Amino acid sequence: MAVAFAMADAPEAAERFIIPFELAGDEPVERIGGKCIGLAALVRAKAPVSPGFVLTTDAFAEMMQVDGLGKEIAELLQGLDVDNFENEARVSREIGAAIERRQMPEVMERAIRAAYARLGSEAHGDAAVAVRSSGTAEDLPDASFAGQGDTYLGVVGADEVVAKVKRCWASLYSARAMSYRAQNSVDHLDVQMAVAVQVMVQARSAGVAMTLDPANGDRSKIIIESTWGLGETLVSGEVTPDHFLIDKVMLIPVTRRIAEKDHELVVDPVTRHAVHRQVPEERRCAPSISEEELKTIAQAAKTIERTFRCPQDIEWAIDEKRVESGGVVILQSRPETVWSKRRPQTSNAAGSAFGVSGVLGALVAPMATKNNI
Repeated sequence: MAVAFAMADAPEAAERFIIPFELAGDEPVERIGGKCIGLAALVRAKAPVSPGFVLTTDAFAEMMQVDGLGKEIAELLQGLDVDNFENEARVSREIGAAIERRQMPEVMERAIRAAYARLGSEAHGDAAVAVRSSGTAEDLPDASFAGQGDTYLGVVGADEVVAKVKRCWASLYSARAMSYRAQNSVDHLDVQMAVAVQVMVQARSAGVAMTLDPANGDRSKIIIESTWGLGETLVSGEVTPDHFLIDKVMLIPVTRRIAEKDHELVVDPVTRHAVHRQVPEERRCAPSISEEELKTIAQAAKTIERTFRCPQDIEWAIDEKRVESGGVVILQSRPETVWSKRRPQTSNAAGSAFGVSGVLGALVAPMATKNNI
């Protein structure tokens, strides 16, 4: 009853601030950010995507009006020296503190709480969600700003969702993000932050797929890398993943390397927070995905590449409860930004021993992941 009241009380605010993924397909990047543009396109392409919603840049802009926040940030940025690490870190901390100490406008907070409650309705309680930054200058074909904003995993409860939204906004002014914008001549005040709130996948395994070989740009191949648990351990370089080079036509492995994977990141079933744990001995050197799952991921990668009409970097997970998609859930997809601008090449299998460091290097920038542990 409280949820219905909150939405009915401020329907215009709900529409301005909150957009479910399935309704975000026609929104511009200036309103929902690069990451959410990709998620909305995946939903439109009928890819298996976990449900969620976008908190638009309208909310960010509204927040900047609270107690002169935007003006305070602009003044702090005037003293920024990106060549001085201590100065940059201090400015970042002060901007983050300024954002977090402001109270969100009530109508905005109520809209977030109502949208989060809807996500939890099917789970009969608070849903465990990922809260992900979606900047207006990331995940685009002609930009390499991916990974500049923060991601929070296993977030449970409306209070925590609201808090993590603020932290995502603050990550727009992290030292890393400010340095990167300065290097690319992007004005700090010209970018905004949307936020994606998405139901967590119960990932038995997860990883990345690239629809070309990043060693040489060969578009006749797909690279798939996988590990146990959530894929953030792979993207951050904490574990060496299983590595598969797939023929894009036949969808069969050309080469494979199975790594020893001694720990994984999983969502604790009691606290529903992301925690690290040791992988049992019998699974450490076993493949983290089956032959059938490997083929399903490769087929999904081909379909996504065809939809977006350019090579893709894809993050995926295996949730065995999602039987309708063979367990495969697509977490996000972004355009590949290195080889797709060059002439396609072909290679033999021996020339494709690129490994995890190559794939992760080609993923543009490491994901900034904040786990609730």
